[in-house]
Amino acid sequence: MVTLAEVAQHAGVSASTVSYVLSGKRSISATTRERVEQSIRHLGYHPNAGARALASSRSNIIALMIPLRTDMYVPVMMEIAIAVATTARTHGYDVLLLTGEEGPDAVRRVAGSGLADAMILMDVQLDDERLPLLRGGGAPGRATSGPGDEQPSVLIGLPADTTGLTCVDLDWSATGALCVEHLATYGHRDIAVIGEAPAVYERHTGFAERTLDGLRSRAKELGVRMLHRPCENGYDAMAVTLARILDERPGTTGFVVQNESAVEPLLALLRQQGRAVPEDVSVVAICPDQVAVQASVRLTSVAIPAQEMGRRAVEHLVAKLDGRGDDDVVLLAPELTVRASSGPAPTAS
Repeated sequence: MVTLAEVAQHAGVSASTVSYVLSGKRSISATTRERVEQSIRHLGYHPNAGARALASSRSNIIALMIPLRTDMYVPVMMEIAIAVATTARTHGYDVLLLTGEEGPDAVRRVAGSGLADAMILMDVQLDDERLPLLRGGGAPGRATSGPGDEQPSVLIGLPADTTGLTCVDLDWSATGALCVEHLATYGHRDIAVIGEAPAVYERHTGFAERTLDGLRSRAKELGVRMLHRPCENGYDAMAVTLARILDERPGTTGFVVQNESAVEPLLALLRQQGRAVPEDVSVVAICPDQVAVQASVRLTSVAIPAQEMGRRAVEHLVAKLDGRGDDDVVLLAPELTVRASSGPAPTAS
């Protein structure tokens, strides 16, 4: 392993000069800085992380809190996590991944231990019990475990009250409204929403609740009847949910699916019942593009911008760490892509 002393010898400067170039704590002439940086690149020198942390009072680590639950679609969560990790690396930060369901305890541990310089929280609930720790006692958007122990934070998600918080999310309310508008344009007046597993709504998870609000409010404005039914994972659960929907609303001609694991079972069950898509029923999904295009019927869908959400969250967090960021709520506009699964309602054909 190349040492700082070897870099200094190669560049013809003192070890302290190399240290100042790396830390930026003192002004170094452009010529000397360039010579040191060339030696660093030539020798492949990497500063010791522990020593760098001691010298700067920073760990250069971002904690990403992403509880992995069985009722959530993990591939989307991990796509966001990968975007966070790759973007953080371009800014010189590594990512500490926390996947347990520890809630406030994890926030306290990270804030109080110096494990990370900042944190990003995912799986945000409307009344998330972690939020008082992000607001309490310190500057807005900073987690605190005690006086003077503050860390910048960003949420990927939107709680009910965003005061003093920085949040990045898809505009889920607008997403729900967009799905209803699309089906209503095709003449559908009875639609059913196949939602996430019941536990997701029981926790009042932000994205699911906000999507439902957008669906309901726009359906009411457009005079569309809407039925919402949560659905557990698996073919059998989808079969029970579909039977229940068609028993309650036999005239249903449009489906909105916000549950990736329900997509293919729904399409298979509709085929078994002789209901052609989109001739008899239309299906719109809120899901990653990969799920939409690889389904047995290419789905009209609103994509989940996982990579952009992760990237934006890191950029806002780095700005906070650099003293440039203010608390802000960033909502990404939804985009609906029309494919083969949606068309005119049978009565409007």
